[in-house]
Amino acid sequence: MRTNDESGARPALSRALTGDELARWYWTLAELTAFARDLGVPRGGGKEALTERLRAALDGAPPALVGAQPAAAGARRARGTGRQLAAPVDGTSVIPEGQRCSQVLREFFRREIGPAFHFDAFMRQFVAEGAGLTLADAVAHWHATRAEAARPQEIGAQFEFNRFLREWHAAHPDGPRAEAVRAWQDHRSRPRDPGPG
Repeated sequence: MRTNDESGARPALSRALTGDELARWYWTLAELTAFARDLGVPRGGGKEALTERLRAALDGAPPALVGAQPAAAGARRARGTGRQLAAPVDGTSVIPEGQRCSQVLREFFRREIGPAFHFDAFMRQFVAEGAGLTLADAVAHWHATRAEAARPQEIGAQFEFNRFLREWHAAHPDGPRAEAVRAWQDHRSRPRDPGPG
């Protein structure tokens, strides 16, 4: 069933869409979240997971199946609400299970590493998986991962705008940002292959 008009314009988000038709178009996370709320679909777990739940709901998957997918996100959320490190901390402070990349940690790392410190993917993963290790171990990890961090990293699929800009600027190194944004707006207004459902 085709729900967009013959001009190829992006359809409105509605229950009349199929899962494949939803996946053919670019939607912001805010649009998908509002649509999920209207459909009674769980909204957690990131843009990709939310899109898959919406596709399933539009295609008539049983509510139990659709709602079951974000359980891991709920478990992560519950685990992250445990004991957190509080100031003052030092290199001997042990990272507890569920520690978040908090302001306390940011201040410690800026003191130890300097103003260039930021929570990149390497440090976020270290903090998330480093229960039982010390903050001194985390500082050593920061220094050990700088060469890898300096290389261009894969941008996650949920950051489609960032991925598009990186590719556009690689193809148009002297192109102005305004032109890149216009190209993005054109890109996101077109349908795409939704892939397997």
